Amino acid sequence: MALKRRSREAEVDPFYDILFNILIAFVMLFMVALLAINPKAKKAGDIPAKAEFIITVSWEDNSPDDVDTWVQDPKGDLLWFRQRDVGLMHLDRDDRGAANNTVIVNGRTISNPIRQEIATLRGFMPGEYVVNAHYYDSRDGKPVEVSVSVVKVNPRADIVYYGTVQIPAKGDERTLVRFTLDGTGQVTDVNTLPKTIVERQGL
Repeated sequence: MALKRRSREAEVDPFYDILFNILIAFVMLFMVALLAINPKAKKAGDIPAKAEFIITVSWEDNSPDDVDTWVQDPKGDLLWFRQRDVGLMHLDRDDRGAANNTVIVNGRTISNPIRQEIATLRGFMPGEYVVNAHYYDSRDGKPVEVSVSVVKVNPRADIVYYGTVQIPAKGDERTLVRFTLDGTGQVTDVNTLPKTIVERQGL
């Protein structure tokens, strides 16, 4: 009798194993379906990166000089290195020339030769935007050639303006470009008429 009992238990065990595996499979499928129906909620403050316009201000590679980008929106709000996020405008980086373009890795100094500041318009409002460059600091006392490009990103990349201006000396300010948008974000006017927007707040 004992032999028969062991034989019967041996026949039943694989059946229970199969049932258990099927149960695990159903639980896993249920969890996958649940995750698909209810994706993980985004954290508060998570905003997808988006730009409508990209403004790039650059000057000579390896230049020791510090040139600052200033942008004024139609409301009169100013974007600059002490106010890098205002309204719908954002300043990506304050490039200070030779002052902040090196990093030490494993005892070696690595230098970034590019001199560039990028401002983005993450949305738009109708009216005029003014883009100026301020020659904040000079290490060599020479004039600096500053280039600007304005690119409309959506629905495709279109160059609104590209140009170069010479700024003679430290402390000088020059208007790089002024462009006007309508209510749909279309550019209706582009010019380079001078306009002073730099605030002398402890500069």
